[in-house]
Amino acid sequence: MKREKIFRPDRIGAYFRVEWLPLALVTLSGLIYNIGLLATPWFEGRLAQCLADILGGKAAAGKMAVLVLAYILVTLGVQAARFIKRFYVRRFANNINRRMKGILYANLVRQSRAALEKEGAGELMTKAISDVDDCVEGMRKFTTEIFDTGVALVGYAVMLLVYDWRLALLSLLFTPFSYMCAAWMKKPVQRAGAAYKKAASALSAATLDRARNAVTYRIYGCEDARVEKYEEALNTYEKTAVRNNVWQSALPPLYLAASEAGVLFILWFGAKNVLGTGWQAWDIAAFTTFLSCFTKLTVKSSKAAKLFNAVQKAEVSWKRIKPLMKLPEEPDELAVPAP
Repeated sequence: MKREKIFRPDRIGAYFRVEWLPLALVTLSGLIYNIGLLATPWFEGRLAQCLADILGGKAAAGKMAVLVLAYILVTLGVQAARFIKRFYVRRFANNINRRMKGILYANLVRQSRAALEKEGAGELMTKAISDVDDCVEGMRKFTTEIFDTGVALVGYAVMLLVYDWRLALLSLLFTPFSYMCAAWMKKPVQRAGAAYKKAASALSAATLDRARNAVTYRIYGCEDARVEKYEEALNTYEKTAVRNNVWQSALPPLYLAASEAGVLFILWFGAKNVLGTGWQAWDIAAFTTFLSCFTKLTVKSSKAAKLFNAVQKAEVSWKRIKPLMKLPEEPDELAVPAP
């Protein structure tokens, strides 16, 4: 009861605090999963070195079998932790979705008819149906990427620094550029998202109006005019939807390309390390591990930039529904007359 009394539905942090148990399980399983991911590039390097030793006659095939078996067992454990994390992240999102919609609907039914008509049926339908879903989706992605991107990035970066800190710093010069690009794209993404929401509201209102007053328009000969009006709203919706999806989907590959530019330094200076003329003395296992670790880091980095776009999209939806996110007033008790 105390947790419910201090709950503030107009603050995002309140929803995270209420769902503390799923988040605790997500934290535990997320740490196990993301720390376990560091074993993948290490095993890839050891397998490559073992294969080179077998081809050179320095090792037997049984050593490769032991490495493969250990790799499979570690991967199964890591994926089990990932299953637990993804399950409770979705439970966390479903609980918040149900809670947000309950508060939103409770406030909508308590508003006066004049206030509802002033805001418009299409606007209310869009807020109740899609805005809450988009907001919760942003919160879910944020919670997921804290571990899948944040913890993993730190782990991969530490691993790179351990192998060769000079080459690691040189190859990671391009990674912050993807974050800078995502920051620069914040305003265009938010503008495109706001325009899309506005067009969706107008289309919902036009659809409801056409279904409710179809007979009236047909009787008075206004059906063709309303069809043109509806087509105009539909065309606007399609254009804004395409523009919004372009900003959401076309930028992540550019972020990935910017992050991957550092692989050129790895191929050049890493080869020198293997030959013994570089900063560190490497074998094939170290070079393969470093390259694999850097590749996984850049993929995670591009996902982090994509997360910024998802959070920016959720911010647009949150601003739209925030005026309605308040504790609903308790209705007055009905005065039941005596029999």
